[in-house]
Amino acid sequence: MNYISLFSGGGVGCFGFKQEGFDGIATSELLERRLNVQKVNNKLKYDEGYILGDITQNEVKKQLFNAINLFKEKENVDDVDVIMFTPPCQGMSVANHKKNDGTLYKNSLVVEALEIVKKVKPKFFIAENVRAFMNTKCVDHNFEKKIKEAFKDWLSEDYIYEDKIINFKDYGANSSRTRTLVIGVRKDLKNKVYPLDLFPSKEKEKSLREVIKHLPKLDKMGEIYSKDIYHNFKPYREDMRSWIMDIKEGESAFDNKNKLKRPHRIINGEIVFNVNKNGSKYTRQYWDKVAPCIHTRNDILASQNTIHPDDDRVFSIRELMLMMNIPNNFKWVEEDEKYLNNVSFEDKEKFLKNNEINIRQCIGESVPTIIIQKIAKNIKEVLVNGKISQKNTGQQRLI
Repeated sequence: MNYISLFSGGGVGCFGFKQEGFDGIATSELLERRLNVQKVNNKLKYDEGYILGDITQNEVKKQLFNAINLFKEKENVDDVDVIMFTPPCQGMSVANHKKNDGTLYKNSLVVEALEIVKKVKPKFFIAENVRAFMNTKCVDHNFEKKIKEAFKDWLSEDYIYEDKIINFKDYGANSSRTRTLVIGVRKDLKNKVYPLDLFPSKEKEKSLREVIKHLPKLDKMGEIYSKDIYHNFKPYREDMRSWIMDIKEGESAFDNKNKLKRPHRIINGEIVFNVNKNGSKYTRQYWDKVAPCIHTRNDILASQNTIHPDDDRVFSIRELMLMMNIPNNFKWVEEDEKYLNNVSFEDKEKFLKNNEINIRQCIGESVPTIIIQKIAKNIKEVLVNGKISQKNTGQQRLI
């Protein structure tokens, strides 16, 4: 069993394939610090498959195809089993706007991925992105179209596929995250397994209390739990603590009756109050609700839904990992966690200063590991056992 992951960040989501015993053929990522996270997790069987760079560049694509061919030759396999691609959310937004003629240019990363799928022809593909993914416009070789039309143009000849908008909290994830999932099956398998068979199974949602309440409280600014370097109180400006110390679950710092405890800046000796453009900023979370969607800027009070239900801090790295179902055997750096937990406090501070932002960004941009693991498990059942259970109908399709 094997897979390829495109736009894979730190490899948090596609780690689910590794958990199910799939061999990684290749993984592409634009930023070296994130690709390095994948390397320390030994995601791939051969080092040539770690592709660093812009996948739109011919030289980078050449490296990808060379890695695929090398894997096939060494492993004596004819087929790629799965390609997973999660283009950055920025690819869903305007890349450039020419004011002179109003022409809109979009990021072409989605089309690049579709072209790769078309060329490689894996047995299955998985795409994940924001809710509006399929109805967002892209530019496909100078033609503007919706992404769902690009899927049809590139893949409908060879694949049947289904797209669904789901909230991952209903499918085993420990936090709310509404996304579009697209799963495709190559047409030579269409009478034997259907895309909807491969979607993750539903589970009862979990509250934040169930997910992180067992972790120790952190009251002191800069505190690092002695037994877990990733359970830490990320420091911020001390004067900002008064903004959040009195707010209760569900309340925002903007709700403080004392105006001086509302978010503000001092400019030329004058108090300038911040504008509350987003109701979820500086907001304390609820213990008995599902954890909020984890965003890339999960390191600051001013971001969306980042404040712990009790403590005056943003969620720790460990709490974020639990909320995104990142398993304990996932590594962020080469050093063993046991070693890191036993270094001096000063060395722990230095480690977090060098690595915390990258870790937090990787978490915020990822797919909860359990979601991809569940899909990988369904694909594995097809590949290994020749069948997949039909949970809703009680039927089975044989392969």
